Amino acid sequence: MNNPLAAPSGAVPSALALTPLLLFLALFFGAGLYFTAHGEAMGFYQLRAPVAILPALALAALIAWRRRLKPLETLLQGMGDHNVVLMCLIFLLAGGFVEVSKAIGAVDAIVSLGIGNVHPALLLPALFVVAGFISLSLGTSMGTIAAVAPIALGVSDASGLDRALVLGAVIGGATFGDNLSVISDTAIVASRTQGCSMRDKFRENLKLALPAALLTLVVLGFVGETAPVQALEPVSPWLVLPYLVVLALAIAGLDVILVLGVGLVLAGVIGAFLADDFGLTAYATHIWDGFDSMVEIILLSLLVGGLGALMKATGGLAWLARAIGRFARGHRSRRAGEVSIAALSAATDVFTANNTVAILISGGLARDIAEQHGVPPARAASVLDIFACVSQGLLPYGAQILLAASLGSVSPLALAGKVHYAWLLGAVAVGFMVWPARKVARMEPAASAAATGG
Repeated sequence: MNNPLAAPSGAVPSALALTPLLLFLALFFGAGLYFTAHGEAMGFYQLRAPVAILPALALAALIAWRRRLKPLETLLQGMGDHNVVLMCLIFLLAGGFVEVSKAIGAVDAIVSLGIGNVHPALLLPALFVVAGFISLSLGTSMGTIAAVAPIALGVSDASGLDRALVLGAVIGGATFGDNLSVISDTAIVASRTQGCSMRDKFRENLKLALPAALLTLVVLGFVGETAPVQALEPVSPWLVLPYLVVLALAIAGLDVILVLGVGLVLAGVIGAFLADDFGLTAYATHIWDGFDSMVEIILLSLLVGGLGALMKATGGLAWLARAIGRFARGHRSRRAGEVSIAALSAATDVFTANNTVAILISGGLARDIAEQHGVPPARAASVLDIFACVSQGLLPYGAQILLAASLGSVSPLALAGKVHYAWLLGAVAVGFMVWPARKVARMEPAASAAATGG
């Protein structure tokens, strides 16, 4: 069994190594709150996140240099990480697809042909269900958001719903499906690190995710003021084809890069035949406009990847793991074990901004905690996955919210407050962890007395 206090990658634990991220958050959110309080409508856009993170990178590099590491090399390794580069490619293709689809009239077509027939109170629940189904089939929240967000934005514009509320429903549905999907990378990593079958992990997850999803549907049915969607001018149903193909390919399980690539090409072909004044030059221009809209999020993703690598190399994550491991070792109840796993998963995700990486880093320690506290492997895997997904679904600098915020031109912080499912899932999971554990804790003395003949 692994040492529960072992440091990831052999780094010397250091709380100081976590301060760069805290500095970034203080600068970014502090500036946003300051400008908002002074009447600036776009307060969180006055100090852009890629600029706010620069002092944090300088501090992280200084800490690495003082520990006789190579700051630049570590930074570049983090920025060039496979997952970071993949996210950037998804951002580019999603931006291009959204811009071209809007230009050919696909968004107006989907609203005119379908959404106008849905009761206003069911618009948000319907988007949640659609996103959840696609994410469950695709196994990725990022691909789901890229596919469904353009439709959701069309719904928002046509119905008068707040964009953040609509995108929050999509992110919630994507989180629900990603957390339950048997082909999701987070589910696979969680079940493997805890040594349980995917079926058992799915059953444990469903006990928590389903009540949270039902509560979310009720909440989404009451929040937001909507007006009946007015049908637009008659449009060709062929304009909807790019969306239908993207959704179908996503459900079929194709790689998200291929899905968005096919959608981008198909949108251009249909636009050439059905849209007015849409030639090759216009097509290329709209693709570039989509790419250009993603520059900020790509820069931030690269820099966050580098910052995470520096904090890991200087022992920040190792200190976090050791602190939670000490708490778990000092409290032997099953409830303490589950709470420790939840805190470890969520905290690691906060400092890595990647739920898959967070589970990979914390999986070994979580398994040790589970074994020491009598937490079944499937339960441990479920808690590990759920709290990584909850944290990821609420991080204003996480990839999911950044992608949706960029597509919808809304504040990431405002969007984080509208992801109802993530908040409810966290609350339901905490409730399920606490109450059953209390019953177990009350039974332990009796069981101990019986075993000793007392």
